[in-house]
Amino acid sequence: MKKALFFALALIGLMSCAKQAEELRHPKWAYDATIYELNTRQATPEGTFAAAEGLLPMLKENGIDIIWVMPCQPIGVITRKGTLGSYYSIIDYCAINPEFGTRADFEHFLAKAHKMGFKVILDWVANHTAPDSEWTKNEGWHYRDSLGNLMVQYDWTDISKLNYENQDMRNEMLKCMHWWMDSIGIDGFRCDVAGEVPTDFWNWAMSDLRQTHPDMFTLAEDEDKADELTESAFDMYYGWSLHHVMNEIAQGKASVEDLWANLAKTDSTIRPEAIRMNFITNHDENSWNGTEFERMGDAVKLFTILCYFLPGMPMIYTGQLSGNHHRLEFFEKDVIDIDEEHAQAEFLHNMNLMRKHNPALFSPEKGAPLERIGCDNEAIFAAKRCLREGKKVNEVIAVMNMSDQPQKVTLENGETYEFEPWKGMISFEQGKKK
Repeated sequence: MKKALFFALALIGLMSCAKQAEELRHPKWAYDATIYELNTRQATPEGTFAAAEGLLPMLKENGIDIIWVMPCQPIGVITRKGTLGSYYSIIDYCAINPEFGTRADFEHFLAKAHKMGFKVILDWVANHTAPDSEWTKNEGWHYRDSLGNLMVQYDWTDISKLNYENQDMRNEMLKCMHWWMDSIGIDGFRCDVAGEVPTDFWNWAMSDLRQTHPDMFTLAEDEDKADELTESAFDMYYGWSLHHVMNEIAQGKASVEDLWANLAKTDSTIRPEAIRMNFITNHDENSWNGTEFERMGDAVKLFTILCYFLPGMPMIYTGQLSGNHHRLEFFEKDVIDIDEEHAQAEFLHNMNLMRKHNPALFSPEKGAPLERIGCDNEAIFAAKRCLREGKKVNEVIAVMNMSDQPQKVTLENGETYEFEPWKGMISFEQGKKK
């Protein structure tokens, strides 16, 4: 009987391995990348881009590649939520919120990030503006009710929904996106509630932008319409359903079979070359549903590793590297906890090294597909990703106890392991095929 460590290294015999695809759909630099969501307001005591520059060496050392900057434009006033308002209630698309600094400050941050090798994408809010935006003065640019009042969605009382039947508005939206790419020099967009905006707009806009920026990277905040959104407009989509299943397993409300069912559904409904963003937290989850420690408890590390092991791209949110343990206020200043002694940064650094050093773990379509490994314990998740490139092979195997009880498991090859609650092993093999 073998007792496996949580992060054990081992040589595993060769089995069936995937052959790498020849044509690549996404920017070459994206396949082994990890994305980091920057909450500028809460990342530093100052809450500015000048202060955020000081974070770049730490992010570089950790292995971050893409910095997703939450919206940084001026925020509406007349129906503002809280003191500082929501990032997502934009009054002017082509300006910088003074809370974060000046255009020169952002450009200095961007230049330093680029010099250090980062790609920087901007959170783009195309679904709505603030109700006091100058755009609301343009006839037909927003939806209005029978009395002529601007319309909101859900409980978003600080926004007004845009009308995509208006071509003039579409043209101006694209013009603003071009301004950020052509004049400022960002590398792409994370698009807020992308499924609420007509897909034909995204196809048209992204196609136009890629004429001059063929290496741009795009992320859609959506999963329900991911198949059509990733047909041409977007590189990556949100793995919302995977995230919810992980939460439910950690809380004893779902099983390993539910996880496999979710993965099977994704495989059958979303194009295989689309990149799923894998995450255990983000700005919405942290502020409204609780920190990863509240939602996942002792399973945080296990599901973080799963985000790196499964096909897709892992995401890290502001505060994860410092072990932030509190819900961040969304409309007020509320700086992250910074625990210099916390081991989370070293752990995530190791995860990023694991990803970069194992091509099998790269994003679709460069990485390997997921294959289930049979075992005799329903609490155990066992799978492999195996990639063959010419005479070289890279295989990564994960065996994880997804329960709050100690478990013993025998795999289909006869190997037996014992794991403590929420523990497991990752094993690697690299070399020439036999």
